[in-house]
Formats: sequence, C-alpha cells, structure tokens
Amino acid sequence: MMKIVMKHVAVAALALCAAQLMAQEVVKIGHVGPVSGAIAHLGKDNENAAILAVEELNTKGIKIGGKSVKFELLAEDDAGDPKQGTAAAQKLVDSKVNGVVGHLNSGTSIPASKIYSDAGIPQISPSATNPKFTRNGYKTTFRVVADDVHLGGTLGRYAVKDLKSQAIAVIDDRTAYGQGVAEEFEKAVKAAGGKLVGHEFTNDKASDFMAILTTLKAKKPDVVFFGGMDAVAGPMMRQMKSLGINAKFMGGDGICTGELAKLAGDAMVDGQVVCAEAGGVEGQQKKGMEDFGVKYKKRFNHDVKLYAPYVYDAVNVLVDAMVRAKSSDPAKYLPELAKTSGYKGVTGTIAFDGKGDIKNGALTLYTYKAGKRDQIAVIR
Repeated sequence: MMKIVMKHVAVAALALCAAQLMAQEVVKIGHVGPVSGAIAHLGKDNENAAILAVEELNTKGIKIGGKSVKFELLAEDDAGDPKQGTAAAQKLVDSKVNGVVGHLNSGTSIPASKIYSDAGIPQISPSATNPKFTRNGYKTTFRVVADDVHLGGTLGRYAVKDLKSQAIAVIDDRTAYGQGVAEEFEKAVKAAGGKLVGHEFTNDKASDFMAILTTLKAKKPDVVFFGGMDAVAGPMMRQMKSLGINAKFMGGDGICTGELAKLAGDAMVDGQVVCAEAGGVEGQQKKGMEDFGVKYKKRFNHDVKLYAPYVYDAVNVLVDAMVRAKSSDPAKYLPELAKTSGYKGVTGTIAFDGKGDIKNGALTLYTYKAGKRDQIAVIR
C-alpha cells in the first residue's frame, strides 16, 4: 500500500513540474554583432554582455503578466557587413524573437532596422551613432547612446577651441559610421572657425595608408581626425609615425577602445590621441559602471572593451518594458518601451525621445597615457 501511495506522489510531483514548465513562457532576445572580422573583439564584448544580462535575468524569477518566464538569447554574427546584417536580422525575425539588441555598427543597424520595423519587433542598438538610424520614422528603433551629431560636433569644437588647432585633416572609412562622424566633425570645425586642410578616404578593411598620409603630410596638419574603427586606426597611427607626421590623432568611439594602444604600439605617445565615447557617468553613477566591470571580468576573465555596459542596459530595458506592459508580445510592450523614462542603468539614466534617441545623452572625452585610457571629461 505504501508503495502505491509513494508512486502516486511521484506521479503527482512529475505532473506538477510538467505543468510549471508548460506555464513558463520562453522569451527570446536576439543579439547581433560582428563576432568575426576585424572588430570581432568588440562584437564579442557586446555578445558577452547580452549573455551576462540574460543569465542574471534567469536567476531573478521574473514574471511577466503573472507568468514565470525563461529568457533565451539568440546570438547572430553580422561580421560588420550590411548584407550579412540584414540576413541575420531576417533570421531573428523568422525565429520569432521578442526583441533585439544590436547591431553594433551603424552600417548594419540601419538596413536591419527596416526588417525589424516591418516585423514589428523592437530593436535597441547599444552603439550605432549615425543620426540616420533613428530618422526613418520606425517606431521600433531605439538607441542607448548619443548620436554622431553630438559626438562629432563635440570633437570638432574641442579640436579648435581646446587644442587650438591651426590645420585639421580628416580621413574616413566610407562606412555609415565613419562617414557620418567625420561629416559632423567637419561641420563643427567650420562653425568654430577652424581650418580644414584635407579630407581623404579609405575603407574599413584597409591596411596601407601611405598614399593618403603622404598627401596629408604635405599640408602639415596638427590634427588628424579619423572616422572609423580601432582595427584601422592602430595601423594608421604606425604609418603616420613612419612618415614623421606628429599630429594629434582624433576620433569617435570606434577608436576609443582599450585595444587601440595595442594596435598602435609605440606609435602612440602620451596625450597624442583625443577620442570620445558615446555615454559616460559621473559622481555616484560611477560605482554602477565599476561594479559592472568587476562582474563582467569575473564571468569572462577579461576587461570590458567598449560597448558591453550599453548592451547590458539595453537587454534590461527591453525586459523592463515587458514587465510594465505585462506582456512580452512586441505589439503590446512596444508602447511601454517608447515611454521608458528614468530607468536606472549602469550607463546612467535612460529615457527615450520621440525618435527613439536617448535623452540628454552623455559623451566622455579620453586621451591615452602609458597605454591606458585616461578620462578628460564627461560632456552632455
């Protein structure tokens, strides 16, 4: 008789577990970044942060609309290539993700945004700064960093007013990001009364810059601004040194990484580089960013490269909107996502304007000393 009772108890327990599993909703979060190619170190940095956010969410016992949920990360590689980026976006749409964090590059984020918009799936980029990203009228498109108008403009004014530059040269890599930030830099230089002595072009896979640098050397620039990423900027700085170009080297968040010093090697001298990272915290908010850095390193055994904190916040902002909407259905939680205001993230307080841009976005100006980034100032 006892054996029969125990058997019934076991069956009942199994049935309860099965019922609980059936009641548990699976919420799919997509992430896209370049985890192959020249900037794979930045793409993996982003993907790791999405992994960390999802792992933490699954330990919190979060309920959406009264239902227990399990978060699942679907990660795709776009290699920083627009064509591969749209294919990755379509794959996530076909997988019926509930929301997407990505892409890293403006050049992949912009074409992918139409695919997500057509499917009604919210997309938050942690790092796409080209203004066009949020200017297409898509209700599904958001970003948690300041755009190139702010970033390029700040650097342009800094070159003229703070560095007292007399001759400024510009190089861009012709990507949506590189071209966009270079254009905004040039506008700000001109508005501040600065002198532009040349604008040359390369691409995001180039490694030989001797021809364009030789052309610029003849114009004796005291500042060279590069619109592009660190994988190109490092070798460019080495070739500048070999040609005897002793100019300050400036750029946006694409070059403003811990890897730049390694890529540039002995071509970088203290104080030579001035770059700006979209985002930045001050005062009491610094602790949140520092704490994130500690747990990121504990989990992945290396330091944050650049955008990881913004990915982490973006994942959590998506989920916060789902909780407030009591639904993970994109159509139902999208209006709540758009209303996000006062969300306390590790990167600061997050609120979106009508275009999906972050309100009051910060920038942090950096230089490098002894091969390490050294903060100059946080600017809003």
